[in-house]
Amino acid sequence: MTNLPRLAVRAIITDDQKQVLILKRSSTDTGGTKWCLPGGKIEYGETAEEALKKEILEEVNLECISTDFLFFIETLPGNYNEEHYITLIYECKVKGNLRINNESSDYYWLNKEDITKYSFAFYNDKAIVQYFEIQGKDSK
Repeated sequence: MTNLPRLAVRAIITDDQKQVLILKRSSTDTGGTKWCLPGGKIEYGETAEEALKKEILEEVNLECISTDFLFFIETLPGNYNEEHYITLIYECKVKGNLRINNESSDYYWLNKEDITKYSFAFYNDKAIVQYFEIQGKDSK
């Protein structure tokens, strides 16, 4: 455990119906078999955008062609785990054929009505709710 906050990135990827791509984690030490957005930790010497594009390609075999920073979420020690995370949330446009890697066991295109049906890791549900709220304001 480190005394410094860790940085991570998560991608909001939508389909033509504005549904958000979520991944069901394979049984792992972090996040268990809960659902989350594609993404991961930013490594030393890597920009947030580089990390985001790398994680999207590794996790879902899609090429990220544009990114738009939206907001950040924060996970404090004791709330979810023993580490402090600041997670940068980006909306991403992608191309290619979706294929998940072994970090995930399934994927789903989520609409805002279905969010309570899923158990999320890393407070990703809060990020998705916030994203849908922003989309609702933008459409008015």
